[in-house]
Amino acid sequence: MHTFISKLEERSESVNSLLCVGLDPHPSDLNRFSGAGAKDFCLRLIDATMEYVAAYKPNTAFFEALGAEGFVALKEIIDIVPKDIPIILDAKRGDIASTAQAYAKAAFETLGSDAITINPYLGEDSVEPFVSDPARGVFLLCKTSNPSAKDVQDLRIITEGPGSLKLFEYIAMLADTWNTNDNIGLVVGATQPDSLAQVRNVTQNLWILAPGIGSQGGDLNAALTAGLRQDGMGLLIPVSRGISRSPNRQQAAKEIRDRINDFRFREPRQTRVVRNSALVSLNTFSSIADGLLDAGCIKFGEFTLKSGLVSPIYIDLRRLVGFPALLRQIGKAYIKILENLEFDHLAALPYAAMPITTSICLDMNCSMVYPRKEAKSYGTKVQIEGIYKIGQKAVVIDDLISTGSSKFEGIEKLESGSLIVKDVVVLIDRSHDGGAELRARGYNLHSVMKIVDILDYYERNHLVDPSQIEKARRFLED
Repeated sequence: MHTFISKLEERSESVNSLLCVGLDPHPSDLNRFSGAGAKDFCLRLIDATMEYVAAYKPNTAFFEALGAEGFVALKEIIDIVPKDIPIILDAKRGDIASTAQAYAKAAFETLGSDAITINPYLGEDSVEPFVSDPARGVFLLCKTSNPSAKDVQDLRIITEGPGSLKLFEYIAMLADTWNTNDNIGLVVGATQPDSLAQVRNVTQNLWILAPGIGSQGGDLNAALTAGLRQDGMGLLIPVSRGISRSPNRQQAAKEIRDRINDFRFREPRQTRVVRNSALVSLNTFSSIADGLLDAGCIKFGEFTLKSGLVSPIYIDLRRLVGFPALLRQIGKAYIKILENLEFDHLAALPYAAMPITTSICLDMNCSMVYPRKEAKSYGTKVQIEGIYKIGQKAVVIDDLISTGSSKFEGIEKLESGSLIVKDVVVLIDRSHDGGAELRARGYNLHSVMKIVDILDYYERNHLVDPSQIEKARRFLED
């Protein structure tokens, strides 16, 4: 099935570009304020930049301002663009039912564009008419580049699921679940690289359209750092006036394309810390959080730790063996992460992770290995149990992470057995920084849930005394 995203990726790879040129015929840029003037302006821009672009993005507002002749000019421009170059109509539509269907018909059938920007804040039924055909796509407004976007899009929302979700993060999470036809992307402003990084951590695979480079003040390298996927793809950089008002448009487009590629291929991208509390569905999050509390896997009170410290919270995931339904549900939550990773085996760290990994392997029909805590002094005397070949990839599975150092002993044993380890997946991240020690040594940390989100959930739903929650927060922050 040829989808909008596959078309976009094919074009991006064929010209080695993530540049999206905006076709924005500002009145001050036209030799005459008319449909013919707008068409002439855009065709000159297309002719100068065609060999360097992954996509074009005409802004419908400038054409609509010209009346009927502007609409005709827009269609003629779209018809002239080579069919292998995606056209993303920047229209920011948003409506429901027959009105949304009419907008989709206008964009895709009448004008012939490949994709359109739309407002998803009316819900999934307002998006569906635009994505029913896999060959046509949308970029959903998620975190826009204007300064006051934070007044609405940064609002904290109350859900049955993970805490500490901002509205734009929730939109990104929904987009991931709606993307069944491989034709949904997100609009996230390059002017806010922190938000761009948050969105990329919520959705590892969706394409992001990141406006704001140039006249709006967005920093290109910061946007690339925050928004690129691990494969160096997944991010479209729209530029309009920075090219259209250049004395040499062709050279300007080439320079921006080359700057992007210099970063993509020469700068090592930082390993991402995936905030997966927002990746599990809200129902799954609440069900697992409730189950961990009911099963006594998370307890509140006073507990003396191995270090001698007295903790107001204790996490004991070894108890999962007594709750098979919860154990299997947790295994399925791990699978949501593992589906995006490459591996030959899952490597369980003894002992709490072993039943979790067994459950995962039964559902995924994959192989498990594990490093022994102590090498056998008899029989085969192996240090790694399981069947594997030298040079195969193993993803390390554990129950939780407090510090990266707690994982290194097991990883070193696996690597000494000539297995390749790049990823570590845990159920609960209770670390301060998502495992900086792991990142420093080249490993990727992925977590199903973060302890801060679990605490927020318990507090918000009145499942644990607020004073106990506050004590746990203070202890974890120290």
